[in-house]
Amino acid sequence: MPAVGTYVAPPPHRPPVSARQSTVCAVVTALVATMLLFVPAGTAEAAPTLLSQGKPVTASSEENAGTPASSAVDGNTTTRWSSAHTDPQWLRVDLGASARISQVVLNWETAYGKGYRIELSANGSDWTTAYQTTTGDGGTDTVDLTGEARYIRVHGTTRGTQYGYSLWEFKVYGETGPGGPQLPGGGDLGPNVHVFEPSTPGIQAKLDDVFKQQESAQFGSGRHAFFFKPGTYNNLNAQIGFYTSIAGLGLKPDDTTINGDVTVDAGWFNGNATQNFWRSAENLALNPVSGTNRWAVSQAASFRRMHVKGGLNLAPAGYGWASGGYIADSKIDGTVGPYSQQQWYTRDSSVGGWTNGVWNMTFSGVEGAPATGFPNPPYTTLDTTPISREKPFLYLDGSTYKVFVPAKRTNARGVSWNGTPQGESIGLDKFYVVKPGATAATINQALSQGLHLLFTPGVYHVDRSIEVNRANTVVLGLGLATIIPDGGVTAMKVADVDGVRLAGFLIDAGPVNSPTLLELGPQNASADHAANPTTVQDVYVRVGGAGAGKATTSIVVNSDDTVIDHTWVWRADHGEGVGWETNRADYGVRVYGDDVLATGLFVEHFNKYDVEWYGERGRTIFYQNEKAYDAPNQAAIQNGDTKGYAAYRVDDSVDVHEGWGLGSYCNYTSDPNIRQDHGFKAPVKPGVKFHSLLVVSLGGMGHYNHVINNTGASTVPAGTSTVPSTLVSFP
Repeated sequence: MPAVGTYVAPPPHRPPVSARQSTVCAVVTALVATMLLFVPAGTAEAAPTLLSQGKPVTASSEENAGTPASSAVDGNTTTRWSSAHTDPQWLRVDLGASARISQVVLNWETAYGKGYRIELSANGSDWTTAYQTTTGDGGTDTVDLTGEARYIRVHGTTRGTQYGYSLWEFKVYGETGPGGPQLPGGGDLGPNVHVFEPSTPGIQAKLDDVFKQQESAQFGSGRHAFFFKPGTYNNLNAQIGFYTSIAGLGLKPDDTTINGDVTVDAGWFNGNATQNFWRSAENLALNPVSGTNRWAVSQAASFRRMHVKGGLNLAPAGYGWASGGYIADSKIDGTVGPYSQQQWYTRDSSVGGWTNGVWNMTFSGVEGAPATGFPNPPYTTLDTTPISREKPFLYLDGSTYKVFVPAKRTNARGVSWNGTPQGESIGLDKFYVVKPGATAATINQALSQGLHLLFTPGVYHVDRSIEVNRANTVVLGLGLATIIPDGGVTAMKVADVDGVRLAGFLIDAGPVNSPTLLELGPQNASADHAANPTTVQDVYVRVGGAGAGKATTSIVVNSDDTVIDHTWVWRADHGEGVGWETNRADYGVRVYGDDVLATGLFVEHFNKYDVEWYGERGRTIFYQNEKAYDAPNQAAIQNGDTKGYAAYRVDDSVDVHEGWGLGSYCNYTSDPNIRQDHGFKAPVKPGVKFHSLLVVSLGGMGHYNHVINNTGASTVPAGTSTVPSTLVSFP
């Protein structure tokens, strides 16, 4: 391990992939209609059979009558298929039945593919990438695969010459025959999903019983989800504790009305709400008893798709400390009062008013939001949100459970549920309902069959990565379902495919260091997902706190166009397994993909950089950060000639980047004499812009010399007064 303070260069944004790999392992998925089965590499003992010769074949184009598509599968190396002289082009073979594919051989003519993908499909229309390269150099390519499908194609993306694509032969090897038992979709949701209807007896008693268990169980193993069927519920006060979610089962919030409150307060912590984490409220209409509902939370506590027919108080009783939170796709008819909340982000909503702000109140696409006035008042307001797509959610269609996947919106403003909600409904029978005790192998088998994942409330240990390889896969957690990687594996990896939705779960680092915890796309990701981006919503990462945990980097974003919508990535500063080296975690979030958007980014306490950005045209709307409390001394965070690692660093190679409403706070409790040269670091270029920046020393426990680079006032003159240094714009 390098000495503390020594800069470790990150991997390149687009590392080359060898075009001549003798073995390329891939987990391949397709739609459930073909019942694809995960087959671990090396399990087949029979010799593979040439499956493609003489099979029906089609192509995107044929250069002329003398080079038809059929020539690529005729077994004759003196005949060939060639395409038109444009990109992209493809050649598709129908194997006639589902087969377990083990190897593909491409015998290129002079006109070869420099960039191409090998793709598999169940039905000939929905494709999964099994292999891709951007550095092909012609000749003969042999690629080993592991997967099952009926259709296979080579999809050329970049020609190696001025001509088209030309193949003497396209050979597919594998086996046919039964693929083994299939996992069922659907099923019951387990004992910790509590479903009510208006006639259910004892609702309040059940709510109270779970709250008693969860009120102060900050690092406990209990997980619960409350669901209310459409209808009206009277005289309820649902107090929401740790790892507890409450939601309506209608398609719209007003389908399910509670005449009462959904409450979060901080009595368990003497009126201090700064540790009210890991809970949620969603898809309900509320008529608060007093006219105002109390939702005194801090990080990792989302308030989504809610209709409050009154006001909303974001502070605890007594107006004790609270450190920030998130509202999206919600309508608050009355006034929102943040009071003691230090910062807050509200997106695509409607409010009747907003009373005050402490340091950083950021709004995008919010009807009724106050105008920008940063730093006094501390409001930063964008009229619209550039790209948004609301979180998937469980609902009832009659008596049938389905998951609604909202449509993407561009330049959104206001809630998404006025009128008919736009999006897709997916029946629960298309989901593998994951329950505690499920193994990673079983979960991956379900994914390989084409099933989505619905994690029921619980804690899940995985001894290998969960591999999400199919476009448009939904991975939805209930009750803050928690995934713990064992043995230093990466908890979850997402392929470079369109439209994956990850939502509603927590990844908790294990005691053996993981190089990463969540990977969105491989290092060589290059596909354009602008029309259908992957979204990451209410997905949280924790390193330490519940026990010793380690991870070099928590989240790596390689796929272009990814939307991160509300995450809290946290190296623990309290709980069990906490210490400068005990829960070592150097980097929080690293972004290599282009055109990545973060809306509501909370990242805290990492040993080095909390956020690093290498991709072009990245945007962040609202960022909240605290530097690591437990740095033992100045030397521990020395970064070459620089004092401290920036909370948010944009790499010098980046030409275009923009951020709004970004704050960083230091609280160096181990050594108050520590100095940070700056909270933010970015290249000085016309395309790199920041709006509404601030840094704060909490009670004089350490200080910042500047806000960004060498610009912005030091916090030293503020002493112990906890007054931020601000910068309206940069450069």
